[in-house]
Amino acid sequence: MPEEQPSPPRREVVTGVPRGHRRRPAAHAPARSEISEQTTLGATYVRALMRSQLRAGLGTLAALGLLVGALPLVFVLPRGGSRTPVWVALGVLVYPVMWLVARWYVTRAERNEADFTGLVMDPAERTSEGL
Repeated sequence: MPEEQPSPPRREVVTGVPRGHRRRPAAHAPARSEISEQTTLGATYVRALMRSQLRAGLGTLAALGLLVGALPLVFVLPRGGSRTPVWVALGVLVYPVMWLVARWYVTRAERNEADFTGLVMDPAERTSEGL
């Protein structure tokens, strides 16, 4: 009688998250959950962002107000019968200054949002995104 050969043991494949991609437990409760759960701490975070954005907006508004408010002074300057300073002020000088003020505002608003995002994100997510 022929002897039966024992079958080789069945192999099982175990899969899991690679070691380098495992999430580390958060050192603290992320602020994102505080905001989404609408706790008082989350409301404080959002209020701080809104306050910094408002501060940047009011600073921009004040700068533009000074710019536009100073234009009548250009109109009353002694011009010796020529209207050249008025047209230079209106057509040439105002727009670059307005562009610089607007550029400053956009840069400041983006920096406020980046600071807020850095505060809200989990430290483990920040390192994986390369921030």
